[in-house]
Amino acid sequence: MDTLTILLVILLAIGAIQGLIFGIVLWRTKTLHRTANRFLAAILFFFSYRLIAEILQFFGLGKYDVWYHILLEFNWIYGALIYFFAASYVNPKFKLKRSHWIHFLPVVIEVIWSFFIKSQNFYWDGTRESLSWLGYWGYVVWMHYPTMYVIGGALIIYYSYRAQKLLENPPKVEGYILIPEKLRWIKRVVIVLRWFSIFFTLITLIDFLFFDYAFQQFGYPIFIIMAAITYWMGLEGFSRRHTIAFKKVDIPSEKELLQLQLISTKIEKQMKDEQLFKNPELSVAMLSEAIDVKPYLVTRSLNTILETKFNDYVNELRFQELKSLLAKQENDKFTLLSLAFEAGFNSKASFIRTVKKITGKSPKHLK
Repeated sequence: MDTLTILLVILLAIGAIQGLIFGIVLWRTKTLHRTANRFLAAILFFFSYRLIAEILQFFGLGKYDVWYHILLEFNWIYGALIYFFAASYVNPKFKLKRSHWIHFLPVVIEVIWSFFIKSQNFYWDGTRESLSWLGYWGYVVWMHYPTMYVIGGALIIYYSYRAQKLLENPPKVEGYILIPEKLRWIKRVVIVLRWFSIFFTLITLIDFLFFDYAFQQFGYPIFIIMAAITYWMGLEGFSRRHTIAFKKVDIPSEKELLQLQLISTKIEKQMKDEQLFKNPELSVAMLSEAIDVKPYLVTRSLNTILETKFNDYVNELRFQELKSLLAKQENDKFTLLSLAFEAGFNSKASFIRTVKKITGKSPKHLK
């Protein structure tokens, strides 16, 4: 075994060992995200398994021997694991239901088919006639075409897109408020896995279509990247294993909910009729005094019924007022900032921050 091969084996082993260690730690971590941690651990376990299978190849194991029949393929499981990792992280009440198991059907098919194809070696005597039609063509399609890798890559790409959409528009869970900033690292994991899958699939197709699998060195950088991703994912999960992406909230009773709805109606009416938002010094205390309601109930009504914070609510109204002012031709002679102050904004910084938050663009685009 030459120096380059030894170095390659060491790199793959580092990724595989760390994947197993971090996976075990995540599997045993008991938090609100216990289920999500276990899905991430499962991804790490299967990545490590794939790296170990590749390492055995360097020692002459797994090529038409007992290991060849034991080490089956699991390339079609990653997509579903990625999706359920994201789905369980954004839902603290997530449970794997019977209907969810359909997403793991591809890997069941892959394992059964892989076992069937590898079992053909027991019947092969060097002639085509020694195998059945299905056994022969199944072997050709499975072993001489990049079938399993292309399908596996497509599944990861598909499920990673679904996972990303779920992370961008997470479901509302009763009794919990999601903290979006806590999802950024999961988005990174999903995006990295998708791009790795795209890269892996393209390289495999290029090797098959243009080199007829002759350029085997294509596999080396792919597995080095896979080992690096395994190591990195383990670190990401390990460092955030106790992070909680939710805040618990009190669920109001029917009586309290009705009270909060009446308060929210008062708030909206007062804002519309008296245009209190135009007061740059407006505070929760001033608003509560105007509608004769205790300040904590005003805040709770905004949070529970209107699902917003006081400052965000007021600045949204000021933004809408600013749009109305801009629509009037007689206001063309005024600067944008002067109109913003007329709408109730109390500072330039607050105005810019609100516009960027609502529109995603700078204020100069408003005119």
